[in-house]
Amino acid sequence: MEGKDLRIVFMGTPGFAVASLKALVEGGYKVVGVVTAPDKPSGRGQKISESPVKQYAVQKGLKVLQPEKLKDTAFLSNLEALGADLQVVVAFRMLPELVWAMPRLGTFNLHASLLPRYRGAAPINWAIINGDTETGVTTFLLQHEIDTGSIIFQEKTEIGPDENVEAVHDKLMEIGARLVIKTVDALAPGNVKMISQEELIKKGINPSHAPKIFKEDCLINWKTDVTRIKNFIRGLSPYPAAWTNLYSHDGKTGSAKIFRATAETVAYQITPGSIYSDGKAFLKIGCINGWINVKEIQLAGKKRMDIDEFLRGVPRINDWRCLSE
Repeated sequence: MEGKDLRIVFMGTPGFAVASLKALVEGGYKVVGVVTAPDKPSGRGQKISESPVKQYAVQKGLKVLQPEKLKDTAFLSNLEALGADLQVVVAFRMLPELVWAMPRLGTFNLHASLLPRYRGAAPINWAIINGDTETGVTTFLLQHEIDTGSIIFQEKTEIGPDENVEAVHDKLMEIGARLVIKTVDALAPGNVKMISQEELIKKGINPSHAPKIFKEDCLINWKTDVTRIKNFIRGLSPYPAAWTNLYSHDGKTGSAKIFRATAETVAYQITPGSIYSDGKAFLKIGCINGWINVKEIQLAGKKRMDIDEFLRGVPRINDWRCLSE
């Protein structure tokens, strides 16, 4: 049997997953159903919003299931009726066993890291925050513990020194879509050789975790190394975005998100959080061993701006300080 003979159910929600679904559909694979998140209100007007995966699936006339609960009997009945040989999961929620074990060939997941490294919800962010120079994508079979199943394929790619989450996300999205097709084709005959993650761990590849990131995790600590701060900023850009508290000489307070910056190491001592600017073209923020040269910033309640535009609207910027708490 070939990959295009399989009945496939695809599960995913965000834009990252659309590339893989598109590769299957436009490649002539038999996608018999799509499972995605329920519609939800969003934005100021609380208009009902459909997931990117649903939007693409509807456009292509695919059957869409949107369960609130994955153990709901009606959903399970509808899913079973699709008669899938294989389920493909890309950026979806954790599945119960009665869902992932349903197809005869099981269910595989595309994960945006080189497992067993960065198991969890935010692998791209943490790889960049930690200053990694390499990442990749992995396809693996689902089992009970999250992101621990046997590896089918992996593909590596470099992380450039100035690449942020958006750039790496888009690169992995395209690499991942190709790997999904390769994985489907390999699983169809039923004789693909996999490797257990435990075997890789025994060879010295230590597992690591990439937990979900919350707003409070994104506060910049100016009392740390300049390179670490630069990696922290690009590892959170454009979302959820690194941010800092601001304090002025006259007692005013505020906050700002920083989306793009460069690092400048110096030999002399700098007060962490101090601001140095010409008021026109550059703004530097001090840390323990250098300056963070801010290139793109957004004050709370304002639009995102390049630094020269920002400085035109903020007089006496050198009177402000950045706080780490």
